[in-house]
Amino acid sequence: MTTRSSRAENLRGLWGLDFARLNVNHGSYGAAPLSVLAEQSRWRERMEAGATYFIADELPQAIRAAAAALAEFVGAERDDLVFVDNATAGINAILESMQLAPGDEILMHSQIYGAVLKTAHHVAGRTSAVLTSAELPFPDPTREGIVAAFAAAITPRTRIVIIDHIVSPSALILPVAEIAALAKAAGALALVDGAHGPANVPIDLKTLGVDFYVGNCHKWLMAPKGAGFLWSAPAHQPWLHPNIISHGYLAGFLAEFDWTGTRDWSAALAVPAAIAFHRELGGPALMAANRDLAWEAAGLLSAHWDTPIAAAPDFFGAMALIGAPITGDTSPERIHDLRRRLRLRGADAPIMEVGDRLWIRISAQAYNRIEDYEKLAGLVAALEKE
Repeated sequence: MTTRSSRAENLRGLWGLDFARLNVNHGSYGAAPLSVLAEQSRWRERMEAGATYFIADELPQAIRAAAAALAEFVGAERDDLVFVDNATAGINAILESMQLAPGDEILMHSQIYGAVLKTAHHVAGRTSAVLTSAELPFPDPTREGIVAAFAAAITPRTRIVIIDHIVSPSALILPVAEIAALAKAAGALALVDGAHGPANVPIDLKTLGVDFYVGNCHKWLMAPKGAGFLWSAPAHQPWLHPNIISHGYLAGFLAEFDWTGTRDWSAALAVPAAIAFHRELGGPALMAANRDLAWEAAGLLSAHWDTPIAAAPDFFGAMALIGAPITGDTSPERIHDLRRRLRLRGADAPIMEVGDRLWIRISAQAYNRIEDYEKLAGLVAALEKE
């Protein structure tokens, strides 16, 4: 067993994961460690010991303190960042707050996350805005090709460009700063869907050059589910509103987003504990180790299945995309059945159609070993033979 594998074995007790299963899909929903879940429980207990006292006397300062810790982690100012349930909620808030006119364009790309596409469809249906798309070169993309695809799709009517930091289906890291510069040059806003960004790749929002960044803390930062964030450049904060309008309406960015009604704030309040846990595991060194393991695993699976890796290593962080050794029907129904059968064997990895074939997306986290992907290789290959 390698040093990395031995370390992963030793760390597994920090999570409540069922390691009788093959956990190689951290990217979908994350996994909060036991210590962070305990911190979440402590916040819940403080609230339930006296909700009125907690909400009136502790919560406002506690939310801003948690925001300060997260802002430092992503290179932002504390009061430019607010908590939302998840990245999709943040995108909803931004798009719903925009005053779009008929014919205004929302530019996305060909691998946009499904929930974001549906949100944009909803907004376009209400405002008569138009959805446009940049066709990402795939497989074997280049940074220049991706930037050129967005450049070709921007028009004088483009009002906002939605850029994935890391594309959900293909795990590709997009050249965000270059695409955002194109948007700004055209007078459009740049919105980054960073669902997979925080703690997967380094982020410095002060230098990224975007208007909005939404992210999840429950994935790679390993906070409890329900902790996402929305960052906005100060110029746009006066017209932004949360999805739930409450007592803070028109009282300012923080007043509106920090209070949207009675709810469980414990996931957001546990974010500082998640940041501390991530740093204890190495912080930047952990991100680098996860990236290296994901690429090593991609090479192993590619060789075992005799299928391609979707892109060069610099396009991947802690996830990678490998061609599935499965031919034939690529319908959603078949994909659903393949994943169901894989779960029945105690493993889960996203199987998806990108382009004209099926692919497998893998994730690597501190608890993973290269042996996990060796096991995955056989389980997935067996699906084709059944």
